[in-house]
Amino acid sequence: MAAEAAGPAGPGTGSGGGTGLTDLPGELLELILCCDVLGAADIGRVSCTCRRLREACQPRGKVWRERFRLRWPSLLKYYSHSDSVSWLEEYKARHNAGLEAQRIVASFSKRFFSEHVPCDGFSDIETLGCPSHFFEDELMCILNMEGRKGLTWKYYAKKILYFLRQQNILKNLKEYLQRPTERQSFLEGAVLIDQYCNPLSDICLKSVQAQVDDITDKVRKVLRTKNPRHPSLASKAGEVLIPEVELQRQVLDAMNCVLYEQLKYKGNELDYYNSLNSYIHQVLIRRTGIPISLSVLYLTIARQLGVKLEPVNFPSHFLLRWCQGKEGSTDIFDYTYIDAFGKGKQLTVKECEYLIGHHVTEEFYGVVTSKEVLQRMVGNLLNLGKRESTDQSYQLLRDSLDLYLAMYPDNVQHLMLQARLYFHLGIWPEKVLDILQHIQALDPSQHGAVGYLVQHTLEHIERRKEELGPEVKHRSDEKHKEVCFSIGLIMKHKRYGYNCVIYGWDPACMMGHEWIRNMNVHSLPHGPHQPFYNVLVEDGSCRYAAQENLEYNSEPREIPHPDIGRYFSEFTGLHYLANTELEIRYPEDLELTRATVQKIYSSGKE
Repeated sequence: MAAEAAGPAGPGTGSGGGTGLTDLPGELLELILCCDVLGAADIGRVSCTCRRLREACQPRGKVWRERFRLRWPSLLKYYSHSDSVSWLEEYKARHNAGLEAQRIVASFSKRFFSEHVPCDGFSDIETLGCPSHFFEDELMCILNMEGRKGLTWKYYAKKILYFLRQQNILKNLKEYLQRPTERQSFLEGAVLIDQYCNPLSDICLKSVQAQVDDITDKVRKVLRTKNPRHPSLASKAGEVLIPEVELQRQVLDAMNCVLYEQLKYKGNELDYYNSLNSYIHQVLIRRTGIPISLSVLYLTIARQLGVKLEPVNFPSHFLLRWCQGKEGSTDIFDYTYIDAFGKGKQLTVKECEYLIGHHVTEEFYGVVTSKEVLQRMVGNLLNLGKRESTDQSYQLLRDSLDLYLAMYPDNVQHLMLQARLYFHLGIWPEKVLDILQHIQALDPSQHGAVGYLVQHTLEHIERRKEELGPEVKHRSDEKHKEVCFSIGLIMKHKRYGYNCVIYGWDPACMMGHEWIRNMNVHSLPHGPHQPFYNVLVEDGSCRYAAQENLEYNSEPREIPHPDIGRYFSEFTGLHYLANTELEIRYPEDLELTRATVQKIYSSGKE
C-alpha cells in the first residue's frame, strides 16, 4: 500500500494534477510513515522507492524508532534519548533474537520431556549472540500470549526466563556483597532476596524505593505539624544525622503515627509462617510482615530522616537499637531497642528478655552487618522451604539454598542439604557429584555420607543411560482393554472431590508394596488390579488414582497446575490436548478423548 502511494515517478504532480507522497512536508511524511497500520516490511519497501523516502526512513530516524516502539514498547527503557541508535539494526537484532528464542523454547519439550532440565540444559542460552533483554522480551511475549493455546511453549519459556533472571540476580548479589559495608543498603539487600525468589515478578529497587520515599514524605508532613523547623524537613535531610536525641524521638513518634496508625502496618501474627511476609515488595503491598522485614523498612525510613538505627540479631525476634548515650557505645544499657513488629514499641534490655521469655547474653544485643541481616532473612526462607510439604518441587528451599551458598559458598551443612535435596528430587546428578566433591575437599570427615550419596548418584546416572526411550502404550493391546479413561480428560475424584486432568495411565497399579499398603489400596473393591491414572490436581499436586475413584467432571474447567504445559499444548474448554511428546507415548488416546468428550458433553455445553 505504502509503495503504491509513492507511485509517481518523481516529485510534483501526477497525471491528475494531485500531490504525490514525496511532495508532502517532511513532518507530515514522517507522521504517515509512523502510522501503526504499516509494518516493518512496508517501511522496507517504501524506503526502496526513491531517495526522498529512503531519507525519510533512514536507520537512525524517527520512522524506524517508532516502528521499534510499536513492536516492542517495553524495550525503550534500555535507551537514552541522547544515544545515537541505528533503530533499523536494533529492530533486526530484536527480530533475530525472537526467532532464536522461539527455536530454543520449541526444542526444550523434545529434549527434556522425560527429565528435569539439567544444569547444562541452558548452556546454549548463556552463549547467545544478542542482548539478553531482547531474548527475555521474547520469552515474556510467549508468556503473555492470550488464550488457552501454546501451553507447552509457555511452560518452557517460564523455566528459561526463571533461570536467566536468577543468574542475573545472583551476579548483582555477589557484586553487592563485595562493596564496602557502608555502601550496602539494607533495602537493596532485601530487594535482591525478593527478586531471586520471585524472578518472574516485576520487582525493582527503584519501585520499592519510591514506595518507601512516599511513606517518608508522609512522615515529614506529620513532623511539620509538630515541629515546622525540624531538621528532617530540610531538602538534604538524611544526608546528615540528627545529633539531638529529642529531635530523633520526634521522628520516631511521627514514623509510628504514619506506619501503624495511618497506614495500618502490623506484624502478621495470624499467618506468621507465610513466605510473603519475608518479601519486601509484599510487605509494602500487604502492609504486614515479620520482625526482620518490618525492621528493614523501619530502619530505612528512619535513616532517610536523619535517625541512625542499627539492626540487632536478637534471638527469635529481630530488633533495632537506638543509641541514647555516646555514639558507638558498647554498653547495651545505652540503647533503646525498637520492635518494628510490635508497632514500633521502644524496649529496655529487660523488656527485650520478656519479649522472648528468657535471658540472653550481651552479645545478642550487638549490631550486625548487612550480610548478617541477609543471612537471617535467607535462613527464615530456608526454614519455610523445609516446612512446605505441598510444594513437590521444593522451589523455595532450592532458591534459599542458592542464596545462602552465594553468601557462604563453603558452608558444609548447607552444601550437604543441597546435595541431598537434588538427590531426593532425582535431578541434576552431575551437579550432585560436583557438590559432594567440594564437600569432601572442605571436610574429609564427611566421607561416610559423601560416599553413600556418590554411590547412589552414579547408579542413577547409569540407569538413565540404560533407558531405551519412551514406553509407548497402545489401547489396542489386550492388556489395556480395562482402561476406560484417556489422556486429557478432566476428571473428579469421587471420594476427595478434587478436580484433575489425566496425563498418564497404567493397566494396573505400578507402585511398590509399601505405597500400596500405606495408601490402603487393598480396601478398594478392585484393589491394585485395576487401571491407575497419573493426574495433575488443581491444588498443584500430582497423584496416582484408581480408576474406580474417578468420574467424568460434569463441569470441566482449566486445571491451574504448574506442570500443565509439560504435558499439554492447549485447553479446548472441555479437555486438554496432549503435546507432541505425550502423544508419542499414548498415540491412540487423542481420538478416544475427542470421542468421549463429544459423547459426554453433546447436550449443548460446547
